[in-house]
Amino acid sequence: MRTFVLCALTLCTLYIAPLSLSAQVTYTSDTTCYVKVTYSGSSAAVEVSSDIKDYITAEISGADVAITSTASATINEVSYGLYGTTTDGSFTFTGTYKATLELFGVSITNPTGPAIDIQNGKRIEISAKSGTESTLKDGTSTAADAWKGALYCKGHIQFKGKGTLNVYGNYAHAIKAGEYIEMKNCTINVYSAVKDAINCNQYFLMESGVINLSGFGDDGIQVDLEANDTSAENTGNFTMTGGTININTSGSTGEAVKAAGTQSVADAASLNVAATSAIDQTPTGQLQAAKILRNGILLIERNGKTYSITGKEIQQ
Repeated sequence: MRTFVLCALTLCTLYIAPLSLSAQVTYTSDTTCYVKVTYSGSSAAVEVSSDIKDYITAEISGADVAITSTASATINEVSYGLYGTTTDGSFTFTGTYKATLELFGVSITNPTGPAIDIQNGKRIEISAKSGTESTLKDGTSTAADAWKGALYCKGHIQFKGKGTLNVYGNYAHAIKAGEYIEMKNCTINVYSAVKDAINCNQYFLMESGVINLSGFGDDGIQVDLEANDTSAENTGNFTMTGGTININTSGSTGEAVKAAGTQSVADAASLNVAATSAIDQTPTGQLQAAKILRNGILLIERNGKTYSITGKEIQQ
């Protein structure tokens, strides 16, 4: 009889455990289309506003949070706020419409994958909130192409806000977007990346803000053409109309900026290249070529002559 009671208690314990996990997801009375994710060490909690509870599914395992949103005829956009700190967690988001990701001084380290993985092909606005400093770090892997960046977005990213975002890419790129990247207001610091510090397709546009790139193994910013994309957005262009980018490619094997399309920097913008980052390697026996910025235009100097990015010689 005692043996039976002991087994029953054991079974009850096993049955209660999943209820404890589901209790990490709660619903508020707000009608703000808002999801709040709070990390605390090895655990996380999610709060969902009542107006979207039927369209949001949240799964939590330790400090790994995976959210799936489904389409709604009345909801056009959902905002997600990330708070707290974890050294063994992640944020994964899958959806079918535009979203805003607000960073409130969150610190996410994922030893086995990307810190933030956005599997959404729409526009994702990432806002570093004013007065806060957020940090994202991914892990390492022996598998080929395990993931593409510490911060990855399948669609296009618009960086905004007046806060700071620090990114460490320990496996591949630090920041990777499947489509274009636009930058405004906030400060982004990439301190390390095995591959490119920032990598995107279609185009890169900076209007304002500050980007500091260092510790990357390949290119500072690489802009590629997206395969089988005939849209007007798919230019491969790198464009700065304002803001400041500081690139230090010490230890890099690539270029400060590499674009499949054109590179243009307006007079109001500032692109600063330090260390060996301005050097393009040329065949053995020839002098190296340095990329320079003059009156807002990127130029190339080689063997005492000056050329445009397209290779046309510019007479002094």
